[in-house]
Amino acid sequence: MENNKILVIEDDKSIREMLIFALEAEGFIVESGKNGTEGLKKNSEIKPNLVLLDLMLPDINGFEVCKKIQQKRDIPVIMVTAKNDIVDKVLGLEIGADDYITKPFHIKEVIARVNKSLQRIEKVINLEKEKNLIEIGKDIYIDQDGRTVIKNDKEIGLRPKEYELLYLLATNKGKVFSREELLDKIWSYDYFGELRTVDVHVRRLRAKIEDVGNKYIETVFGIGYKMR
Repeated sequence: MENNKILVIEDDKSIREMLIFALEAEGFIVESGKNGTEGLKKNSEIKPNLVLLDLMLPDINGFEVCKKIQQKRDIPVIMVTAKNDIVDKVLGLEIGADDYITKPFHIKEVIARVNKSLQRIEKVINLEKEKNLIEIGKDIYIDQDGRTVIKNDKEIGLRPKEYELLYLLATNKGKVFSREELLDKIWSYDYFGELRTVDVHVRRLRAKIEDVGNKYIETVFGIGYKMR
C-alpha cells in the first residue's frame, strides 16, 4: 500500500514527537492530535490508513475515541498506553482495536506492529481482488463463490441458514435488522417460526466465528442485530 497515512493521537508531546519522527523516517505520512477532540477531527480530514491511539487522553477516553473512529471507517487502531491491565487490553480489542502496546515501549516494536497491521489489511484487499470475498473481521471472511466462511485459513462449517444470516448481516454492516425482518428475509414469508429461531441461529454463529477480543454480531437491545 502506497503513501500510508498514520494518525498519532497522543497527549504527551515528547512521545508524540518521537513517534512522528520515527514513522516519517520509515516513509509514512504522519499527522497528529494532542487530544481526543483534535484526533477525531484529523481522522475525518485526512482519512488515515492506521491510528496510533493513546488510551489516557485529557478530554475523551481513548476507548470512546476508538469506537468513534471505527464507526466512521474500519481501519487498524493500535492502542498505546501506560496501563498494563488485561481487562483494559481485552476491552480495547473488543471495541475494535487491532493491537495494543504498553509504555514504555521500544520504537522498533511500534514500527513492527504498524507494519504488521498494514500488511494484514493489504493482504485482505489483495484477497478480495483475487476472489469474491467479504471481510468480516481479522483473519475471517466469506468466500461468496464457494459459499463458505474462512477463519484463520480454515473453513468453518455453517448450516445453510447460518450462512445466509451471516451473509445478510455482513453485506449490510452497520444496518440494524429486527428479528421479524431477519425471520422474513432468511426463512421467507411462508415460514411460521418463532422469533426465538433468529436468536438461536445468532448464538450458533457467534460460537463459530467469534472469540475473545473479536466480536462481530452486535445485539441492539429491544430491536434485533447488526454486524459491526
